[in-house]
Amino acid sequence: MSSFSQNVRSTAALAALLSIFGKAAMPSPAFAKAAADDGIPVRVVVHDEQKAPIPTAIIRQPQEADRHRVNAADGSWEASVLYMPDGSELKFTAGMTLNLEISAPGYTTQVLTYQVRKRRNQIDVVLPKITTDDSQIEEPTISFGRDEPRE
Repeated sequence: MSSFSQNVRSTAALAALLSIFGKAAMPSPAFAKAAADDGIPVRVVVHDEQKAPIPTAIIRQPQEADRHRVNAADGSWEASVLYMPDGSELKFTAGMTLNLEISAPGYTTQVLTYQVRKRRNQIDVVLPKITTDDSQIEEPTISFGRDEPRE
């Protein structure tokens, strides 16, 4: 066999393989519909007043039993579905109203209501620090029955 005919056969075989794998790599309409059924992703980014991420923040949906921690590096959390205590799924769909509680130790808790859109669902939440004035707090003296003042 000549080298020309071998090159033609190997090129044809390669073209056949590429066409097979090329079709397998492309998403089918059924796959696209299944991806749409998974819910719309919603991203929440939690930071303080100086725009620094709060690594200890917790995000919670009031009807859900779980608390979701944010990514400690950038203060973000993302989901497209939540799992309820009764075993049902709460999938985020366009137009639905989503209630979330965002809290962190040392910061004021925020409760927000968000209407989910088809795309670009990013919520930036700023948690203000809790400030306490310690100058007016007096420590109480607790006297016990057996305590007697020294002379």
